[in-house]
Amino acid sequence: MKIAIIDLGTNTFNIFIAEIFTDKTFKKIYKSKISVKLGEGGINKNFIEEKPFIRGIRALKKHKRTIAKFGAEKVIAFATSAIRGASNGKEFIQAAKQRTGIDIQVISGEREAELIYYGVRSAVKMNDTPSLIMDIGGGSTEFIIANKKEIIWKQSFLLGVARLMEKFKPSDPITKEETERIKNYLEQELQPLFAAVMSPSGGGAGGGLAHVTELIGSAGSFDSLAEMIAHLLYDISVIEGKTEYDFNLDDCEKIYNIILRSTTKERMHMKGLSKMRVDMIVVSAIFVDFIVLRLGLKRMRLSKYSLKEGVLWELMNTSLI
Repeated sequence: MKIAIIDLGTNTFNIFIAEIFTDKTFKKIYKSKISVKLGEGGINKNFIEEKPFIRGIRALKKHKRTIAKFGAEKVIAFATSAIRGASNGKEFIQAAKQRTGIDIQVISGEREAELIYYGVRSAVKMNDTPSLIMDIGGGSTEFIIANKKEIIWKQSFLLGVARLMEKFKPSDPITKEETERIKNYLEQELQPLFAAVMSPSGGGAGGGLAHVTELIGSAGSFDSLAEMIAHLLYDISVIEGKTEYDFNLDDCEKIYNIILRSTTKERMHMKGLSKMRVDMIVVSAIFVDFIVLRLGLKRMRLSKYSLKEGVLWELMNTSLI
């Protein structure tokens, strides 16, 4: 059976078409994303402005043609932060149904985190030791503390890069003062996360739920960081054909410093960085670096799978959707 999964994110509308087999395995048929920047101009006002509204509908029409081309028999479409938080989100969903025939299901941040975990667990070899999973979106960022068996803690924060960009409006290149302001804001907003994570010495703001020593970054910005590292320091073969990648934290520091010193024009020519992430990667890099240093993490891995693959895993294993 061919399944098409559409993830209507704040920055991109992603499509994943796969064929599911009876032995609970799948074969990827097609995967793509379209930049829509649905939150442009209105994300912190909880409103989808006219231009991004139109871009979103056009993207869905294109995805609809792709679904027809590959003959997918079932379509599952999920809306996340930008649509669920918008006062005209229902209007967008109705317009999408009228113009494309696609039914869109709005999922909560907690549900999003759960599905991300299923996707990550399918891509990355996890064990009994808890890991911190981080999925940076445009409207929200999900954090999940989990091991190979279960989720220990999860929370969705309204700290997507589109929200942060619109709130702080950083210079080009970003200044040290602006970077510090963003970090101070993250420190303030992420107290529930810090309370959930025990420090390596056994402390933790709230006693903590788990000792965490590694970060697993779920797709998106982490994909870009891995590709930039591969192009600049190694070869693209180090990440090709793999569902996970083990970052060298020294490599991450080098890329972080390059990104923070760069202008938009310079980033347009950086290998491994897609055009749709040129503006957002600065805030993403600050966010990732902040989490690694703030929690004293010793390891960071990339999961190539995220929400879409999590939906697929649930379909194959529980038939709840």
